[in-house]
Amino acid sequence: MATPRARLTRLLLHFRSRGPKFLPQPFSPSSSSSAHGLFPSRWPTPSTGGAWRRAFHDGRPRGPLWRSKKLIGKEALFAIQGLKRFKGDEEKLADFVRRYVARLLKADKLAVLGELERQEEVDLAVKMFRIIQKEDWYKPDIYMYKDLIIALAKCKKMEEAMVIWGNMRDENLFPDSQTYAEVIRGFLRYGSPSDAMNIYEDMKKSPDPPEELPFRVLLKGLLPHPLLRNRVKQDFEELFPERHIYDPPEEIFGMH
Repeated sequence: MATPRARLTRLLLHFRSRGPKFLPQPFSPSSSSSAHGLFPSRWPTPSTGGAWRRAFHDGRPRGPLWRSKKLIGKEALFAIQGLKRFKGDEEKLADFVRRYVARLLKADKLAVLGELERQEEVDLAVKMFRIIQKEDWYKPDIYMYKDLIIALAKCKKMEEAMVIWGNMRDENLFPDSQTYAEVIRGFLRYGSPSDAMNIYEDMKKSPDPPEELPFRVLLKGLLPHPLLRNRVKQDFEELFPERHIYDPPEEIFGMH
């Protein structure tokens, strides 16, 4: 009695003796298969390789959104999660900072600071900024101050923002027009136009040439305060004589 392997061998020899057209051929989609609906012509087939993979991806976001998450290392992500977890307990937070955050590399510490600012965890961002200031490699950087001050101003943490502002000025650093505009806007939202005018007076001492943005933020925010607004308006017209200022009707704010 022949074994299955012997029967298979005889069968292959039989087909080979009758010619190559009788041998089993690998499947490949053709025009006939497309015509019968197996592989519609508008769809890529497996033989197209990359096109097939592009048509059916795994659903993960492409481009900068996915890559930006990978820019933060695992240790930095662990530090961010730990800081957020223990932010309500000063003792545990201090211990976590000593054991894990303090030993991070420079790039990881800067990444933690930037991510906390992005998530509007501004209290933790200030704490991280103080940790960075104690490092040997720290040098006063206007952009680091700018990002932290803007994050505090957007969260209406104006007292903390002015503390950081004072540290920045003590290091003889001047912010740019965007920082001035955000701090002025923060004070106007905070309901303190006098503090906004103090920032405006500080801006006039800056060695950088003036820009329109902070002026327009003030002119809009000081509409209920015509006396303060007129002071800013006069300075604006002197610095930018070709620019136009919109003055709303006086009766809107009860001005006669």
